Amino acid sequence: MRSKQDHSRERSLRRNQTEAEKFLWQHLRDRRLLGFKFRRQHRIANYFPDFVCLSALLIVELDGSQHVDQTKYDAVRTKTLESLGYRVLRFWNDDVFINTALVLNTIALDLQAFRATAPSPGAARHPLPEERGERVHCGDFSQ
Repeated sequence: MRSKQDHSRERSLRRNQTEAEKFLWQHLRDRRLLGFKFRRQHRIANYFPDFVCLSALLIVELDGSQHVDQTKYDAVRTKTLESLGYRVLRFWNDDVFINTALVLNTIALDLQAFRATAPSPGAARHPLPEERGERVHCGDFSQ
């Protein structure tokens, strides 16, 4: 049975992505980065992070110029998400375009570190099932 939760906010945010979000999504979607599944604008508590990998408890946020004036809000938001067990990586929109390989490598290194410290397949770390699918080599972000 489907959830009766209203998902209109998530849908609206996905339809109105920034150019940086659209660009990065092309590298994260369809398990293209190391085989990990990412979601866009997925509700966590009262927040809608730009991207989240639920199985690795990783959130990726892209910050534009408006975030210069909301550093306190962003700090509280990050602290709240971290208190729920997530790691939060933040990147400036410009870096997504100018330093794409560095951004993707930073995300990949975090995912690899998670994979290295994750418990063995029978142990429960997270309530979601283990990711399935072909794994992509760290340096190959094109798939």
